[in-house]
Amino acid sequence: MNEKMKVARLSIASNTALTLGKLAIGVTMNSVGVISEAIHSGLDLIAALIAFFSVRESSKPADERHHYGHGKFENVASITEAILIMGAALIIIYNAYPKLFGQTEIHALDMGAAVMAISAIVNFFVSRKLSIVGQRTDSPALVADAWHLLTDVYTSLGVLAGIIAIRITGLTIIDPLIAIGVSLLIFNAAIKLIRDSMQSILDARLPETDEKIIKEVLNKYSAEFVEFHKLRTRKAGSQRYVDLHLVVPENMVINKAHNICNQIEEEISVRLSGIHILIHAEPCALNCSDCRQTAAGKPNSMSCDKNRR
Repeated sequence: MNEKMKVARLSIASNTALTLGKLAIGVTMNSVGVISEAIHSGLDLIAALIAFFSVRESSKPADERHHYGHGKFENVASITEAILIMGAALIIIYNAYPKLFGQTEIHALDMGAAVMAISAIVNFFVSRKLSIVGQRTDSPALVADAWHLLTDVYTSLGVLAGIIAIRITGLTIIDPLIAIGVSLLIFNAAIKLIRDSMQSILDARLPETDEKIIKEVLNKYSAEFVEFHKLRTRKAGSQRYVDLHLVVPENMVINKAHNICNQIEEEISVRLSGIHILIHAEPCALNCSDCRQTAAGKPNSMSCDKNRR
């Protein structure tokens, strides 16, 4: 958690500096392209603040109001960030569109090129750090923040290319065209963030790779029980939740069934971080020879009623 908080603070600091720098240069140049980048960075700053507070809240343990913890604070933060970005894209288009039909004088091209280059370099390294920590800690808020900054890298390079093109050609219409292009990239990023975060908000199942690991562990212990069913998975922030029914021989003592469940839970927890597992053990209704052998502690293939998996 300390590492997540540190990179969130780093994002706030870098976005504050870049927003102020771009805004000052954009006003000096009278460039809607650079000003649009300042707006983008300003929204990234708000997103970084949201990410910081959501990471802090999601780290809190379960309480009386939130029995399953606070993990979904990060998903809500990611959606909020995406909505803010969509708003920024619309503002940029609104300001850039009229300039497509009128000649605009743009000043201090060299200064604008310098601030765009610096912005691209700074955001590249900060977004890379956020992405590494976000993926390692499975934090949707940090991953969303990293994506925002990576988009800022591309858009800064786009504006830089526009400034160079204006210097070469003298065509100032390139400036609003670049601004509109920036806004479309931002809009696309926002839609992707909303789609990904809504999956967790709506309790979509875990990725297929995660469920495959869970089933591999269950199959490893298949000689100890009859079968499993009603496997359900979901995610809240970086926390994974799994519950399932484990059918054990009717005569198996409760301590042995409990130990089997513990072994399965521990091994899954080793292979998947931040996971909470609930296993409901239930007796097998078929008093067959395989069940009696397992209850007695003898190895068997557990062939009875396998078709219920």
